[in-house]
Amino acid sequence: MKLTNSIVLEARQLSRNYGAFHALYETDFALTSGKIVVLTGVNGAGKTTLLHTLSGLLRPSSGTVLVEGFDLYRDERQARQRLAFVPDVPRFYTELTAWEHLQFFSRAFSAADNFEIKAEKILKEFNLWDARDLFPHHYSRGMRLKLGILMALIRPFRVLILDEPASALDPEGIGLLVNKLKDLRDQGAAILLTSHSQEITSQLGDEVWQMEQGRLGKPQ
Repeated sequence: MKLTNSIVLEARQLSRNYGAFHALYETDFALTSGKIVVLTGVNGAGKTTLLHTLSGLLRPSSGTVLVEGFDLYRDERQARQRLAFVPDVPRFYTELTAWEHLQFFSRAFSAADNFEIKAEKILKEFNLWDARDLFPHHYSRGMRLKLGILMALIRPFRVLILDEPASALDPEGIGLLVNKLKDLRDQGAAILLTSHSQEITSQLGDEVWQMEQGRLGKPQ
């Protein structure tokens, strides 16, 4: 059953400036559970700035971000427990294997119960099982992107934000990603992702938001 209508991510008067340059003009929006929103726009439109302020990587110049009612910048621990972010270029610890990365993240978010079962399942789903004991620097770019996605999926969340998650994936990987995000949506997750791919937008976009010169347009 598809769960909808509960607001789990909300931005109020959110903006980000660099001196006189407005990377993100003041904006308000709400993201509800059981919905996938695709954010589109040309390079430099402000998409990544918006995602970084929503995920806590970049402090906004003004405004508030609420995750299930918790202020991301005042109730950071509670908010981050509910929000997962996958950047376009995931970062890894050089001394940890892929398996150890998943183990670390599951423990960090108090999700270590049945870790081996969950980790094996998602590694096999994304065709990384045979490479689980390798270090990420031995992975291809597409494999590293998959691992970054799995580091988010191994932990619980209510909101999932992804920046260009299909940029380095082959057609098979895109299909795996699309199916997984649809499953998560149907389980009640709220998902926001950026994409230049019309295929991704058409398959996943319950709503499509357009960014242009730092301004967020109305949903399509």
